[in-house]
Amino acid sequence: MLDDDDVVLLTVPGWGNSGDKHWQTLWELTYPLARRVQQQDWLYPEREEWVAALDALVRDTPGRIVLAAHSLGCHTVVEWLRTVDLQTQHRIKGVLLVAPPALPITEARARASGELPEGAALPAFSGFAQASAGRLPVPAVMVASQDDLFCDFATAQAMAELWGIRLVDAGRAGHMGSHAGLGSWAAGQQLLQRFILA
Repeated sequence: MLDDDDVVLLTVPGWGNSGDKHWQTLWELTYPLARRVQQQDWLYPEREEWVAALDALVRDTPGRIVLAAHSLGCHTVVEWLRTVDLQTQHRIKGVLLVAPPALPITEARARASGELPEGAALPAFSGFAQASAGRLPVPAVMVASQDDLFCDFATAQAMAELWGIRLVDAGRAGHMGSHAGLGSWAAGQQLLQRFILA
């Protein structure tokens, strides 16, 4: 049973899920109240299915929540926030959006990412044609790097403005996933703690 001051961390991975060296995975190992959104198909994402899986996990999670999303998981969270009622919004203490990709994801970027097994068909990224517009209804912050394969920094700035949230410049950190060498990513944990302690 949760205490009144407990906050549950929900991690929302992006395309291909998050591996053993990903900061989301490492956070889950150290944060006692952490749960990961599980998708039926990590390689061929469909927006409606991904949003539904997030919604189901939130409904199954008691108490107050912070979300830490990476890559396509960021767009999943933003789309989900458009669908939830005020009662659910009030349960969300904060959202950390890390390295959302520019939409649509081009074939060149998808092929260069290393996520696709050799010979695998290119995903359609169904429903992820463009970034959802409008200010987010909960506290949120975005982190983006200057050299992200999936998103140039100017586009990240435009998305942050579109969503009405603060953008943190991570410098030259790549796509900030498993291959970025971030480890447990202390700077990201500090951003998350601000929501938890607010």
